[in-house]
Amino acid sequence: MKKLLLGSALASLAMAGSAMAAGHGTTVCLITKTDTNPFFVKMKEGAEAKAEELGMTLKAFAGKIDGDHETQVQAIETCILDGASGILITASDTSSIVPAVQQARDAGILVIALDTPLEPIDSADATFATDNYLAGQLIGQWARAKMGDAAADARIATLDLNVSQPTVDVLRNQGFLEGFGVDLADPNVIGDEDDPRLVGSDVTDGNEEGGRRAMENLLAQDPTINVVHTINEPAAAGAYEALKAIGRENDVLIVSVDGGCPGVANVEAGVIGATSQQYPLLMASLGVEAVKKWADENVKPEPTPGKDFFDTGVALVTDEAVDGVESISVAEGMDLCWG
Repeated sequence: MKKLLLGSALASLAMAGSAMAAGHGTTVCLITKTDTNPFFVKMKEGAEAKAEELGMTLKAFAGKIDGDHETQVQAIETCILDGASGILITASDTSSIVPAVQQARDAGILVIALDTPLEPIDSADATFATDNYLAGQLIGQWARAKMGDAAADARIATLDLNVSQPTVDVLRNQGFLEGFGVDLADPNVIGDEDDPRLVGSDVTDGNEEGGRRAMENLLAQDPTINVVHTINEPAAAGAYEALKAIGRENDVLIVSVDGGCPGVANVEAGVIGATSQQYPLLMASLGVEAVKKWADENVKPEPTPGKDFFDTGVALVTDEAVDGVESISVAEGMDLCWG
């Protein structure tokens, strides 16, 4: 690779739950945003495999949809009641989840954020994640170089995650804009820039239907949009369908983040120009290992030197390499993809 929470309602939780290796002494909980996005499916697979290898019990939970904060809070409550040694979580609301996370930590549970840092980041004991700002920068730099002189007159739309602006959403959005050459205002906020090239942003909930809807809304504001940043590849696929419906699928540059096999295939097919690939299986397996070490030795994981999180790597995937932006080919991306 290159660059790399108690309540009576518990019985009615609408979560995807599973347990592996019943009877094993160390329990780790995995709480994801959904159980349908291929990214989180692969994350669960990685956690399951590593838990089985280490003789641990894995309990997995997921929100009904991306943004389902309450279900994640209830899942943390369940993990506390179950006496889990650790919780791995991709939070839907990165600030509102903090009191529940603190309750878990006060109970002696190691809490590791996966993929999406909490706000503030030290609300969790550790974070294992892609450098999401870098992931955004890479696709922004690539898109700018790909457009050449036309980038100065670009009409840019950003298809983001949800209105709560979780950290992963902000980091990718702001990284993309900075990479494209847009002056940022508050780098912790989406949508406060004054660059005239920016048409606007809309939210997608990180799925294809949301991507299509958001793209349609933004095209209604300005049908001349020619650059689209999407929070992930399902949203990119929806954006493409909206563009195709009006005959503009071939003259709008779409860039994204994920690196799942369907997304890499969409790079090959020309649906997406370039995507930043991340590695969810690695995040989850390393998280399970860290919980085991905490349970056995009372040792917490350390961040990557110079960063406030453990960096699990990122690589730009495209078959249209540009000068000054490091990338890997679609073939290489397919070898490393997931989902």
